[in-house]
Amino acid sequence: MPQSAVRTRGRPPRRTGTLRRGVRPPYADAVNLDDRDLDIVAALQEEARATYADVAARVGMSQSAVHDRVRKLEAAGVIRGYKAVVAPEALGLFVTALIAVTPLDPSQPDDLPDRVRGLSEVEDCLSVAGEASYILKVRVRTTTHLEELIRRLRERVGVQTRTTIVLSIPFEDRPLATRGG
Repeated sequence: MPQSAVRTRGRPPRRTGTLRRGVRPPYADAVNLDDRDLDIVAALQEEARATYADVAARVGMSQSAVHDRVRKLEAAGVIRGYKAVVAPEALGLFVTALIAVTPLDPSQPDDLPDRVRGLSEVEDCLSVAGEASYILKVRVRTTTHLEELIRRLRERVGVQTRTTIVLSIPFEDRPLATRGG
């Protein structure tokens, strides 16, 4: 049996990470998704490990048509990747915090994302409007580790910080709405 037949028989190929790192996706200018595309995206957001057959049954299409559309959605950059969602507590990361970051010197280059990329505690880096330039979502083991991270940010990255510790997370990583509203 050809390798490609084994890879795609019933289940999508193994999907990990970002599909098109560093490439400007074609949808940046315009993407024209029809209802079937939106249904496929919704199904994969709900269960990324669903087989093409499962998705096809849900959206009322053939398995091969779903496979073709998923490949096109990936190539267009609409579907950027697939990942396992891991419980942070299972990895010993019990403290989540949001750190608002403002450069000490406004004339310094705006390269903060590059400067914090190597800090494994930083889960998300969001460029924002307002008093801060960026908001960092971080996860650490303890408040002592958080304090050490804040010290490193201030010293090594040259920023002023304002930190909010998260008490609980009622929900996060919600699927994106595929329909208006």
